[in-house]
This record gives sequence, structure tokens and C-alpha cells, in this order.
Amino acid sequence: MCGIIAAAAQRDAAPLLIAGLKALEYRGYDSAGLAVLEERQLRRVRAKGKVREMEAIYLADPFPGSTGIAHTRWATHGVPNEENAHPHMVGRVALVHNGIIENHASLREKLQAKGYLFTSETDTEVMTALIDAHISKGMRLRDAVLAAVQELEGAYAIAVISSDEPGRVVGARRGAPLLIGVGIGENFLGSDAQALVQITNKIIYLDDGDVVEISRGNMQIYTIAGERVERAVHESELSVDAVERGEYRHYMQKEIFEQPRAVANTLETRIGANGVLPNIFGVNGEELLEKVKGLHIIACGTSYHAGMVAKYWIEEHARLPVSVEVASEYRYREAVVPEGTLLVAISQSGETADTLAAMRESHRRGYLGTLAICNVPESSVVREADLKLMTRAGPEIGVASTKAFTTQLAVLALLTLHLAKQQGLDATRYNDLCVQLQRLPRAIDEALQIEPQIIKLAERFVHRHHALFLGRGMHHPVALEGSLKLKEISYIHAEAYPAGELKHGPLALVDEDMPVVAVAPNGPLLDKLKSNLQEVRARGGELIVFADTAAHIDESTTRSLILRIDAAGEFIAPAVFTVPLQLLAYHVAVLRGTDVDQPRNLAKSVTVE
Repeated sequence: MCGIIAAAAQRDAAPLLIAGLKALEYRGYDSAGLAVLEERQLRRVRAKGKVREMEAIYLADPFPGSTGIAHTRWATHGVPNEENAHPHMVGRVALVHNGIIENHASLREKLQAKGYLFTSETDTEVMTALIDAHISKGMRLRDAVLAAVQELEGAYAIAVISSDEPGRVVGARRGAPLLIGVGIGENFLGSDAQALVQITNKIIYLDDGDVVEISRGNMQIYTIAGERVERAVHESELSVDAVERGEYRHYMQKEIFEQPRAVANTLETRIGANGVLPNIFGVNGEELLEKVKGLHIIACGTSYHAGMVAKYWIEEHARLPVSVEVASEYRYREAVVPEGTLLVAISQSGETADTLAAMRESHRRGYLGTLAICNVPESSVVREADLKLMTRAGPEIGVASTKAFTTQLAVLALLTLHLAKQQGLDATRYNDLCVQLQRLPRAIDEALQIEPQIIKLAERFVHRHHALFLGRGMHHPVALEGSLKLKEISYIHAEAYPAGELKHGPLALVDEDMPVVAVAPNGPLLDKLKSNLQEVRARGGELIVFADTAAHIDESTTRSLILRIDAAGEFIAPAVFTVPLQLLAYHVAVLRGTDVDQPRNLAKSVTVE
């Protein structure tokens, strides 16, 4: 979601804050701002739009100050404009905030009764006034924040400064990420390690409920009850180079082409000549997984699609029942949990609000345990899970997930193989599946070679307004992911259906203006799919078929555009067939001139409901 960076520095803070905001642009936002404190004077600049627009305003009239806070906002309460942009300032306090405060309306009424006037529609301005009200009672900033958070309901990560206390920044988190960057003679706060990578690689991850006070040479961390605590310092492996575009036009393109290496990294030291290696789920992983009688997968968006593929894999090869559910729906219903059910939470960031809340809710529902599949080792989802398996995708800057999806599939394939062997899968079949999985990085690399054909295909999509994606079996989730990518970044309306559902409604949409994209791997459902494709052709629809080289789909008889892909095996085919669909979405978006890496209205890490 939104981005936070704050500094208690020994140099001018504004250039550091602006650089940090630029590193966080990938998260998605619609306004930006910063506030700097020097000698008890607060100065602020805000702007609707990109960081560069706010930066231009600052550079036209720069101001000094070694303590400051900055923010990129993704609108929740109130439309995107300067008045609603952060930081908010009330009295002597300036504050930036990620999250949503659910009781802001009642707090606003109480503060208005005390004489506070509000100029924005945001819940954040209410928090700012609340802290200023506590300071007015004689409290220090840290104590005022501790008092204020006791009154808040909802999720937040905040950074606060006060004109009464130059050189200090106070931060707090509940339900949204916040971390400390430890510098030399200076300290920082950030919502993401990427905001701080240009300054320091020493990171402290705050626990939920922590409140922190930083100054140039000191930091103190407290629980929400005000008790002093210590948190470990970690050395981040993130590098500046890892978040640069390099030779690529967009981050999304770079990340699509990083997938062979990312998947190889994910599989490395986890699968060998004799299959999946022991203890990849942690010290107690083997013992817990031996008790599994079923799985319940929760996730959102792209991660949800990965979970849908895993359902097919696990039920076919491990013969264990699997249910897959959107995390935001799971939270608000009473799920039936059969004995021995493992909850699997999938999240790229590990801070997805709905997934994290659903995992926390699961603790009271009687699950055998929880397994986190994630890309961020120190994220909340990972730290709170019983077992974890990291995806090793590296930084993913583009809002539309690409390598996150394929590395999640790689991890879920490892889980499938582990459970299948445990459940007595035939040794020959197990070995074949392992060999296929080890071929996956090369198969993805070969699939990327289809890009020149995709570029030509994209020209046929650029002026279309709708598209239909079809897949059967485990390739229905692949079709869902392909349609999601197209709509996310090109703004073309796209839907995906199981191909067998055509006659039950979607066929009514098919005409010469509706391109139909079909995923056609070689397998037992191929003949069924061919019949579905003929139904489209008979209605005058334009067919684009991504076909396995072994599928024997005859272009002359189907009168369709056929693009050939070597899936290198039925087991890994969902990951391989995803790649050309990513490329299609990317090149259509480029031709349409959209903001590929930061599509409108979307955020990378969704840390609110």
C-alpha cells in the first residue's frame, strides 16, 4: 500500500526522504509529501500525483532540517488531492500513516468538541489531532503516541514528529509493517526495507504493537503497554542493484525475464537426485506434515491462483483433500475444520492484511498448524506461522506479480511432492515429477523465447475492449491469472472461465470483436478443449491458442492463431504456460501507453481491508 520513510539524521533529511519515496513508488500511490523539523519549526510540502511533482515543489523552495517524515498515499479515506495527502499537521504534530482507523469518526467528534478543526477527509488527520491533544496535557511525544494508540481501532503504521522535540521521531505499528534502519550516527523508519537500502542494510523489524522512539544516536522500543523491549538487528541482503531496472524498459519486463533464475533459486538445496530434501520446512516440519489429513489454502489475487493450481496437484498426487479460499471471504465465515487440517497462507509480501488476519483468525479454529509461503523472511505472516517455505523470488517492484507467481508454484510443487511421497505415491511416478520440476527453470527460459511472436500478437489486442480466457483443469487458474494480468496493466476488461463452461453463459459474448485466448497443454482434457475451441470458431470468435508442442492442434482446421510452447511435462505446465500470458499482458499495455509498473488504483502490498 502506502509508503513511509522517516529520518533522525545528521544531514538534511529531505533529499534522503525523497530518495526513499522513489524507492517505494512500486507500491502504488496517488499523492506524496514530506515534513521536516528544524529548530522547532515544521515545514511541509505535498502534491497530488507522483513523487517527482512533489520534489519539484520542494526544490523550488528547499528548506533545511535533519528530522523528517515522508509518505506516498494510496487513497482510502478521501479522494486523492493535496488536502488529503500526508503528512498531516495539527498543532505541533506532523504524522504519516499506513492503514485504516476504524473508529476515526467517533474520535473526530470528541476532538471537534475540544475545538479541533479538520481540513481533510482522512482518518490520519484525526490521529494527528489525538496525539496533539495528549501533548497538550503535558506529555512527551513518545508518551502521547503510547496513549493515543490505546484508543485506536484498526490497522496502522505511523511515524510522528513534534515541533516540541527536534531530533526525535516516534513510530508505531499494528497490522501494518514498520521497521527501523540503523545507520551510523543516525536512524530511520520505513515501511519497507527498499526505502532504506540506499542508506543502510541494518534492519530491525518491529513486532505488532511496538512503539519506537529514534534519534540520531539512540533508539528505544516499547510494547503497547509501555514496557521496554529489544528486537534483533538483521542485515538485509537487498541491494541497490536488485531494485534497478537495468536494460529493461519496465520493472515488470525485467521480472518476467528473471523468472528462470528466481525459480532456480527457489528450488536450489531443496530438491536433489533423490527427490525433495528433508527438513526444508524447518526443524519440526517433518513431524507436523506427517499428521496432515487435509489442507486449507488462503490467499489473495495472484497468490490465490497459485493455491488453485496446488489444489489440483495435491489432490491428484498426494490424495489429500484441499480447499482454496480468498482470504477476505474466509475471515468472515465460520469454516468447518476437519481434524488434521493444515492452514497454508500464501502471500508475496507477507503483510497482506486479509491473509494475515485470516491466519490469525485460524488459531481459534482448531487447525493442525500453519504454513507460510512467502517472499519476505521477516514478514508478519512468516514470523507468525508454525512452518514456512520461502520463495526466493527477490524484490518484485512491478505491481502486477510475475515471478512471485511462478516461484509460489515452485514452492507448492515441492509441498506437493513431499506430501505425495509421504502418502505413498508410486516411486516411478514420484521420480518423474521430481525430474519435471528440476526442468522448470529451463522450460521457463525457453518459453520466454516466444516474445517476438507475442509482440506481434499484442498489436491485435491494442484496440480491443474485452477478452475471454479459457483453460481446463489445472489450467483454469492459469487462464484466471492471464486475464488478471491483462486487466491489471492494460485496463482491457478480461474474464476467464473453465472451457467446459462456455455453453453455460460466456458463449453469448463471443463474436468477431471478442478475442478468445485458450491454454492448450497436452493431456487427457485436450480433446475436450478442442471441442470447446470449435464452439468459439463456429460463432465467429477470434481464437488465440497457446498450445503445447505435443498437443497436435491443427491450425488449418481450427482457423486460429496457434503459438507453440514446450511445456516440458504436464506437472510443470501451469508455470510454463503462465509466462507467455504475462508477456501478452505486458506488450499490450506498452502499446496502449499505460503505466505498466504502477497501474491506476492498485497497490503492491495491500495492508488494509
